[in-house]
Amino acid sequence: MYKVYDVSMPIYAGMPVYKDKPEKQPIIKVVQNFDTGKVRESRIDMDVHTGTHVDSPLHMLPEGGTMQTIPAERLTGPCRVLDVTGVEGGVTRADLEPSNVQKDEFLILKTRNSMEDKFNPEFIYLAEDGARYLAETGVRGVGIDALGIERSQEGHPTHKALFAADIVIIEGLRLADVPEGSYFLVGAPIKLVETEAAPARVLLIEGLA
Repeated sequence: MYKVYDVSMPIYAGMPVYKDKPEKQPIIKVVQNFDTGKVRESRIDMDVHTGTHVDSPLHMLPEGGTMQTIPAERLTGPCRVLDVTGVEGGVTRADLEPSNVQKDEFLILKTRNSMEDKFNPEFIYLAEDGARYLAETGVRGVGIDALGIERSQEGHPTHKALFAADIVIIEGLRLADVPEGSYFLVGAPIKLVETEAAPARVLLIEGLA
């Protein structure tokens, strides 16, 4: 038997958003209900970086690729969850090296962010030297349980180091109930055209990896 962990953030008005900016809140409006018609229909106005989402290189690089340049195969397959809940501040090379990171791995970083339900401006992130270590190792992707993979780093070196190495980035995961270990990743961003990010439904399946 296998077990499925849905590690996606629920999307709703008042949800945690990056830096608690009001303009980043999704607006969900019922445009027709059973009082006005025979069906119910809703409309949503949402930032493409809302909740659990995938970044494409265009997010940080003017000549970077859009979401169309990330094939579904890049977000499907074996992955490994690393428990770094003891880390404070940024996840560094020294924090990652004991895990014996391998080329082509997809790593999911479980930090203490997953234990919090509100946006914390002091969230745990991937430090620049940690990102460069993953780039040197040649991982195929990295996910984290923060709404941003870096924090207060001038010039966004974490994003840029990962994008330069063609590493896929998933942000906004919810990993509180997920033990460290191997899983089968199914990451499905909305099929948006010409954008730099897309909200995603992400599943970790235990027993298939």
